[in-house]
Amino acid sequence: MGIVPQGVGKPVTTIRSYATAGDFRFATTDGKRRGAVVGERLANRLGVVPGVDSITLTTLGNEVSPVTGTIVPRELKLEVTGIFNTGMYEYDNTYVCVSVEVAQDLAALGSDVTGLEVATKDRWSASEVGARLAKTLGYPYRTEDWQAQNNSLFMALRLEKLGMTLILMLVILVAAFNIVGTLTMVVADKTKEIGILRAMGMPASSIRRIFLAQGIMIGVVGTALGLLVGLSAAVALDRFKIIPLNPEVYFIDHLPVARQPLDIAVTVVASLLIAAVATIYPALQASRLLPVEAMRE
Repeated sequence: MGIVPQGVGKPVTTIRSYATAGDFRFATTDGKRRGAVVGERLANRLGVVPGVDSITLTTLGNEVSPVTGTIVPRELKLEVTGIFNTGMYEYDNTYVCVSVEVAQDLAALGSDVTGLEVATKDRWSASEVGARLAKTLGYPYRTEDWQAQNNSLFMALRLEKLGMTLILMLVILVAAFNIVGTLTMVVADKTKEIGILRAMGMPASSIRRIFLAQGIMIGVVGTALGLLVGLSAAVALDRFKIIPLNPEVYFIDHLPVARQPLDIAVTVVASLLIAAVATIYPALQASRLLPVEAMRE
């Protein structure tokens, strides 16, 4: 992949920030920027070290041998000036980055290129911008956005998110039933006390508010503890790469965890609402107890 050397112009992609050794300046001792930055997995397979080893790239040229009538391959020896690790198997296992001029020389394109990478202001508008570009430029030009390039990965992630949403809702519903069961048992256990309070003149609405407050407090404490433990686990999973994945299958080498503020807020609000709704039945049950029947206990 031919890219603009680091420090020249405004970068379109963030690949330069993933260098683990060396850099993307492609600087060599001859001053011709004939350096190559290799993906980490590819570098391990080749056994190359930046600043020490070199690689030879061979491509099909556009010259035909007058003797054999076959295409003469083009060879170019490049110094390894860096290694990058993006976490994406496809890039780290197969890609070699060189300067645009070197790539043009290898492909015998002169001053032409095979494609251009374009950055949009918003990543989610990439497909829309790509469609407009394809329509404006027409045949034979085509566009491919980042979602289309990794379509199988995003399909798997969408399915995983749907499954996790269903599991999360089931967990919240089980917790809601636990609140209902707990408060119902509290009402049964405190029947005598409720009867005494009612006999002393406490209205049913006050009894209702007591059990509503208790249920909501259970929901608030449970949600706060769950939020603390969940966020801590998410940060640990993402930072320390606790769950490794087979990159040949999943395209990535570990399970990433994205902490989206909107998703967290929706989950917290939903948990509190379900906890509040779960307290209504026990609270009504407590407020409907007649003083005489309650004190009989």
